[in-house]
Amino acid sequence: MSDTPPPAPAARTRSLLHPLRWMRSAYDWMMRFADKPYAGRALFGLSFAEASFFPIPPDPLLLVMGAKHPQRALAYAGITTLASVLGAMLGWVIGMFLMDVVGEPLLDLYDSDRATWVRIQDWFNEYGLFALLIAAITPIPFKVFTIAIGAMAKEGAQIGFPAFVGACALGRGLRFFTEGFLLRSFGDPVVVWMEKWFDWVAVGFTVLLVGGFVALKYIG
Repeated sequence: MSDTPPPAPAARTRSLLHPLRWMRSAYDWMMRFADKPYAGRALFGLSFAEASFFPIPPDPLLLVMGAKHPQRALAYAGITTLASVLGAMLGWVIGMFLMDVVGEPLLDLYDSDRATWVRIQDWFNEYGLFALLIAAITPIPFKVFTIAIGAMAKEGAQIGFPAFVGACALGRGLRFFTEGFLLRSFGDPVVVWMEKWFDWVAVGFTVLLVGGFVALKYIG
């Protein structure tokens, strides 16, 4: 029998809060990062990657940068929207031309049992590009839709590429420019509010991120 005493309540509490401390450190880093001359390029790169293969959405960086510099918030929203649409186009290309080499490994990462793939096809057959529009606005993983629609186009589905780009631009623009407008109008209070309620904001973001993947897998 081990003589090691159980962790003290304070130690257990610190252990439970460790992820929040990590997120707080990341938030503080992003606040400092927002002043860097290459911050806009980093926001562009993250937004582009998220729409085609990367799991983390650009919203936290957009929110932090826009809250730190409210006068630039709409410009940041434009950068995020443009990069996300270009990333969506890459996702479509992956599904259309690189499915075996790139698409399949990504699909295995996000959808190992392929149930989600079938569900997306059903959604698209029933709702058309409206399903893509919903994915562009909500926390549902966007890159799975962009790759899937490219693959469906390759298989002969009647999906016009201009309509695909338009739906992506509308959905992503609505999402990011709404955030940008709010930051432009209430930037300083947003910073104060985030500082005060950071733990709850971090928990809420995590729930939305995980919930998006859960919704994609089980809602049908």
